[in-house]
This record gives sequence, C-alpha cells and structure tokens, in this order.
Amino acid sequence: MSLLDHPDAKALLADAVVTAEAITGQTDRLTAFLQRYLPRFYRVEQRATAALVIRARLGGLERKTSEPIAIQAGLPRKPIQFFVGAGKWDDEAVMAELRQHVREELADPDGVVIVDPSAFPKKGAESCGVDRQWCGRLGKVDNCQVGVFLAYTTDAGYAPLDRRLYLPREWADDEARREKCHVPEEIKFQETWRIALDLLDRSLPGLPHAWITGDDELGRASEFRAALRQRGERYVLDVPCNTSVRDLQRRRPPRKKAGVGRRREVPFVRADAWAARQSVSRWERITVRDGEKGPLKVDALSVRVRTKQDGRVGPEERLVVIRPVGESRIDYALSNAGPEIPLAEVVRAQRQRHRIEEVFGAGKGEVGLDHYEMRSWVGWHHHMTLSLVALWFLCLERRQVGGGNPSDDRAADAAHPDPAARQPATQSGGGRGGGQPRAAA
Repeated sequence: MSLLDHPDAKALLADAVVTAEAITGQTDRLTAFLQRYLPRFYRVEQRATAALVIRARLGGLERKTSEPIAIQAGLPRKPIQFFVGAGKWDDEAVMAELRQHVREELADPDGVVIVDPSAFPKKGAESCGVDRQWCGRLGKVDNCQVGVFLAYTTDAGYAPLDRRLYLPREWADDEARREKCHVPEEIKFQETWRIALDLLDRSLPGLPHAWITGDDELGRASEFRAALRQRGERYVLDVPCNTSVRDLQRRRPPRKKAGVGRRREVPFVRADAWAARQSVSRWERITVRDGEKGPLKVDALSVRVRTKQDGRVGPEERLVVIRPVGESRIDYALSNAGPEIPLAEVVRAQRQRHRIEEVFGAGKGEVGLDHYEMRSWVGWHHHMTLSLVALWFLCLERRQVGGGNPSDDRAADAAHPDPAARQPATQSGGGRGGGQPRAAA
C-alpha cells in the first residue's frame, strides 16, 4: 500500500484541502475589514495603494517590500515605494482606528498590555535611528534599528496596539542626519521607557486592562515603575537577576548593643541570591494555562521588598520569582500588586508578557514586519502601520477559524534568554544610547 493510501495520510490530506469557498470568504472579509481603514487615507489613489499593499502583506510573497509587491500586481515600483516611504497620509490616524477596533473586538477588564522594544538588524548607517544596539534576534550588540511596541492580550486573543522608532542620542543631536531622514522637529531623544510611557498614555484610555507587563529593560528603570504607580497602573515587570532587594518580611538583625543606637536594617542582596536561600516549602506550584503538550506549570514565590538603585531606596514592591517546571531558567519580576492579589494571578499576568513573541513572530513571519527598505522616519512608521493593520486582520481571522490566536510557548521561551546573560547590568551607554541606566533597579 502506498504511503498516500494510508488512512492517516488521507485524513491529513483532507484537512489540508483549501476550498474555493474558504478563499472567497477570506477575500470578502478582508474587503469588509479594509472599508474601516481606507477612509483614513486622503486620496482615492492612496486608498487603492493601501489596499494593494495590505493584501500583498497577507499573501505568499517571500519578500514583502515594494518591488515584489509591484511586480506581483504588474504595476510600476516607484508609486508604491513613494506611498510607503514618503506618502502624505496620517499613519497615526490609521493606528488610532486600529486601537478603537481592538477595543471593540477584544476589550476585557482582565486584559494585559505588553510593552516591548524590538530590534531590526540593518546594514549601513543611513537608515533613521540605526546604531550599534542590543539586538535580541542576533543575541548581541550590532547595527540595528529599535522600535518600541505595545500589544494587548486577553483570553480571546492578542492584537498590536502601537509602535514608535527609538532615536539614539547621537541621532537626536545630529541636525544633518535628522534633516536627511526627515525626523520631525518635535522628536527629541527619549529613553525607551519614556517612549513606552508616551505610547501608553495615548493607547490606554478606553481600553480595559488589569496589568502592564514588560521585559527587564523596562523593569530595571525605577523611573518607569514610579511613573506607572503615579498613573494608577498595576504592573508586573521583569528585572535582572542581580537586582538589589531588601526582604521586608525578614526579621531585622539585633542591635550591636541592646537598646543602644538605631535599629539595624536587613541587608540588600541580589534577587537570585535571595531566591537560592528559600526553602522548597516556600515555592508554590501554579498552572498558568493549557499548552500544546498539556498544562503549563511553574513554581513561584513572592516577597515584599524594597529595591536600591544609585544609592536610593525605593518604595515597597513585590518581588516575584518564577521557575518553569522542568526548566533551569528562573525569571524575576517586580510588581506593585498588593498582598490581596493572589500570587497565581500575578504569575499569570507575567507569563502573558511572552505572548509579545507571538506578535513579533506572526508579524515578521507572515506580514513582513521586518521586510522594509525605508530609511526615513516617515517611511519606518508608514511601513509599521501597514504591517500592523495586516497583522490585526490576521489575528481576527485566526479567532474566527481557530477560536483564538495560536500559542507557541517554546518559541516564546527561546526568545527570552536569561537577562544577566543577555547583557551585563553594570554596562552603560552601548545598548540603547546614552541616558538609559543599565544597572539593576
């Protein structure tokens, strides 16, 4: 019997059949989807080009830059390239429409907003904001552009929310390069955490959510955590393993001489050193969610702490230590969640952070998020806007045909190396430009 005659093979082939009805249905849904966004483009020809580009990003092109799109459509390349790279249309208006659409489709009081910088390797030094910066994709400091992204995740799925290109200090201070890449006059140097705050300020109003999460680059910035507290936001942010913490639940050491002098404080220690001293009985087994191979479980514990950065002691926070069952990697996070919030809830929110890797994976693998040759500030934001609109349509389609966004926890874990190994916390300057502290929070 031929392999293809085997019953299991026949079943797989039957599942792989794509019917004309399915294709027609998707085309009709994309047409209806685009009707919401096309009015945000000023001219008729812009609307036609926007629809063409978004459709192409959802198609099977190997490279989804302007030239392959033009060749596939049988059109000249330059009008498409100009539309994406320098066209006079308002990408912020398109993104505002996307965020409103996300609110209507996914709004959930328990939603989690994820903030994450992502790097795009680039050759040469002409592209706006390109510099030698940390690139997680390459696992080293290299030539790249860095964007700060927001995503939203609920039990019903995930969605992109916003994006902004990071401009290193050297670029922000270089008038010649700014003019060449058409950087708006109002754009000044900002650390990635300040960019993240700006994105949150314009994306969160009207969006129900319970948590803000982010990686250790944001978590180590005590100013970012303080700003979230001032805004009344509840966060759980990853921090490096060498973060200095004082255990507020540990008994203070006795005075050197009974009844004489100030009471001694519990000494600060590294977060990983504190975790290593905890007894097995302190760890709590938590089921995060169902995975491809069964329930995803972690062991976790938390403690009330204060942190110390640059000699300053911070307010009371909650250190959360998470160890996936069967793995050696341990994650560390700080949260302002009060003691009334169960540890399991904090942990589940923190694990949602890894879903940003699914967003980037789908964006780069399926809609060409990293397929661009634009060198200007405008071109980068135009390209990202069109790509995120295409990605949002893909998210909606997956919800319709599959009951939710796919989850690839192995990919998410692989994309989350140990923060200490990723970049030494004592280094400064080289990662994202001057002004961003690399020391542990």
